[in-house]
This record gives sequence, structure tokens and C-alpha cells, in this order.
Amino acid sequence: MGDLYRVVLLFFILLITANSKAQDKRNPWAISIGINAVDYNPVGQPDPQGNLFDEFFNANDHWNIFPMLTKIEVSRYWKSRISFATSVSFNEISKFGTNKDIRTLVETPNLVDDWAYYALDGSINYSFTDGRITSLEPYIGIGGGYTWLNTIGSGTLNGSLGIKYWFTEKVSVNLQSTYKHVFEDYGFRHFQHSLSFSYKFGGKKDTDRDGIIDEEDTCPNLPGPIKYNGCPDTDGDGIDDSKDNCPKVSGLKSLNGCPDADGDGITDKNDQCPNIPGITTFNGCPDTDNDDIIDLRDKCPETAGPRENYGCPWPDTDSDGVPDKDDKCPTEAGTAANNGCKEFTQKEQLLINQYARVILFNPGRTELKEESKINLQDIVVIMKNNLSTRFFINGYTDSIGSKELNLELSKKRALAVKDYLVLNGISPNRLKAQGFGEENPIATNMVIEGRRKNRRVEIVLAR
Repeated sequence: MGDLYRVVLLFFILLITANSKAQDKRNPWAISIGINAVDYNPVGQPDPQGNLFDEFFNANDHWNIFPMLTKIEVSRYWKSRISFATSVSFNEISKFGTNKDIRTLVETPNLVDDWAYYALDGSINYSFTDGRITSLEPYIGIGGGYTWLNTIGSGTLNGSLGIKYWFTEKVSVNLQSTYKHVFEDYGFRHFQHSLSFSYKFGGKKDTDRDGIIDEEDTCPNLPGPIKYNGCPDTDGDGIDDSKDNCPKVSGLKSLNGCPDADGDGITDKNDQCPNIPGITTFNGCPDTDNDDIIDLRDKCPETAGPRENYGCPWPDTDSDGVPDKDDKCPTEAGTAANNGCKEFTQKEQLLINQYARVILFNPGRTELKEESKINLQDIVVIMKNNLSTRFFINGYTDSIGSKELNLELSKKRALAVKDYLVLNGISPNRLKAQGFGEENPIATNMVIEGRRKNRRVEIVLAR
């Protein structure tokens, strides 16, 4: 029975080792080397062994620990966190249940001081976590093996509970406790505890040595964590560099990893005003007054104005709606139709014409009559109320005398009127004196009264 069990067990161990596929996809193999402790006391068999879990942690009285490396295990990952393991271990047994001296169990107690312990085991292990992602990896295992206590050999059914702590992607410390159950009458049920260091190896090509094989590594030449498929996240913003438009500066996922300091939805690298919220139209800069000039270049950012005046409204001194630059009368309210100047009304034109008709001269003379000066004062008032207006002063004569002399006389009469108006505060730039001689008579020159009317000066609005 014992020999048959050994053959079956060895076949089982070889079978699971040959058919296993991977420790994990990146490092399919693992080797563990450490120490083991054998406890024959708390296993629920009659004397000399105690009850199950009786004094389970009483290492001083019940644990047999050989002071050197006494366990070697080779394992290989299969799939879905399942791996297969084969191990060999040895120890020296001097503590055996409640009777601490094992020599009382043999007929020749003086033959040996300690009993040699050897074990060959195989197991199927299931991990509760992925050791590549979390540091702690608890696991359970079930399997079988064969144990020798000196010359006494027996097959065992094993159940294990363990936990690994991964220092790096490939190196861990492994703490394991295994219960070994025997079915033969001559075998002894017991616990075997072990503490070992494990190293994973044998993976496929990993150029950047980040623990992710090249065929599964999005960035095979740059080391990176598993959660980013092997791509680095240099700025630590949760977006791997392969998808990060700003890999060296922490940013927002909505902006492909780029920062937005002012929160206006425009990345800082494309934002001309990165610390002031703005709009896309102006590359992230604001335009408070909506005059299509960004505040940064607007001398009047809160008041709309033309670009030609750096975003400020043109001054309008007389508040007539016509800016001073276009206002020919910047200090006098007027109309846009008259270039910012006051409209010269038809009534005022009629008054000027009425007054001008009585600006009369004696025959052959250019001096103004006193009554003409009174009328000219009324004309001065009208002109001062219309500062933007310009006038033609047209002189005329009767038909007495030569045309040449009459033309010269009409010019002098016009100049006499202009001089009087200038002396009374009218700008000379607004007045143009000209003579027409005996042209355009308004009455017949055949009678004295008609000739008197023709010796005149007319004041006409210059359009």
C-alpha cells in the first residue's frame, strides 16, 4: 500500500509540474528557499500528540526548527491566479507531542538522539490577490506528499494557508502553514510551517524591465506601472505619458493631461492669459467690454472702444454723438449730417439775406453806411451762433461806369464787409470776399432807386 501510494504521488507531482503554464504571464516560474518548522503536537491524534490546534503557537515547546535553509520550492503559474508547486524539505525532530523526547517511541531509545524528517510535496495554490498590483498576496493550497520520519514513511493529504509580501515585482517573503493528514496507522499527522524568500523568473522579453512583457506593454521601451499598461506617468496626474499632451506637467483628464490654471477650459500652453479666465476666440484672454480687443491690450477694458484708439471710445467734447476726431465743431453740439456742427437753418439764412440787402453804398464809394453797420451787428450774432458755418461775401455795383472799374469796386465793398465782421469777432477763415461787378442786378439800372439797390453786398452760406 505504501509503495503504491508513493508511485501515485510522484506521478501526480510530475504531472502537475509538466502541465503548468505560468507563474504569471510575465514571470511564469518562481523558486523559494527558506526554513521550516515541524510541529507534531496539535493535530488531534491520541498520545503522545495533543488535540487539534492545541498550543498551536507554542513554538518553544513544540516546533522543530533546523537552523539552516531546509526547504526549496519550485512553482509555476497556470491561469486565473492558480499555480502549481513542488517542494522538498528536511528537518530534525526532537519534540514530539506532549512527550518531548521522541526516543520513547522506539524500542531502542538510545539508538538516536533526533529523528530525521524528509518531505516531498506537491500542491495547487490559489491566490486571492494579484501580487503585481498589491504588496500582500494571501493564498490557499491543496495537494499531497510523502513524508519520512527516519525509516517510517507515509503519504499525506495537505492543506495550506499562506501570505506573501512582495518587496519588488519579482521578490517576496512567503509565510506558510500546512496541515499534513495521514491515513496509514503508522503515520503521524502534523503541521509544517515555513518562512522563505521567493523569486519569480522566466518571463518573456521585457525591454524596459517594468515587469510587463513587451507584447502586453503599450510603452515597451519606457518603464511604467501595470495600471497604465506599462506606460509611465511622469507628472503623476493619472494619465499615462502616451495619452498625455503635457507629460511633464500635471493636468486634467478632460484636457488630455494639460493644466488649466484659470479654469477657462483652455490649456495653459495655448492660453495667452493663463491666470485670467477668458474665451477661446481670444486664446483664453478676456474681453470684458466686448469690443473685440482683449483686456490685455485694451486701454479701456471696461468701456467699448475702437481698435484705432486702443479700445477706448473717441472723446466727444460737446456730447453730440460725433467724436472730436470727426467733429468740425468739437466744442459746439451739432449733427452727424453736418459733421458735428450745428445746422444752419433756413430761417437764419433768410435773416442774413434780409439784413444783407440793406448793406448799401453810395455811388463809387466803399465805406459802410451807419445803417448798414446796424444790420451787420445782427449778422454777427447769427454767425456766432453757428461757429462751423462759412460764408461768401459777394459785392455788386450798378451799371454806371466801366465794367472793369465796377468789378474792382465790388471786391472792395465785399472786403469792407468782411473787415467789419472780423473786427466784431468772426474768424476770417470763415469768410471769403469776392466781387462780381454789375452782374446779377436785383433791380433795373434805368432808374435811381434800381441802381441804389444794385449797389449792395450779399452774404451767402458756403455749402
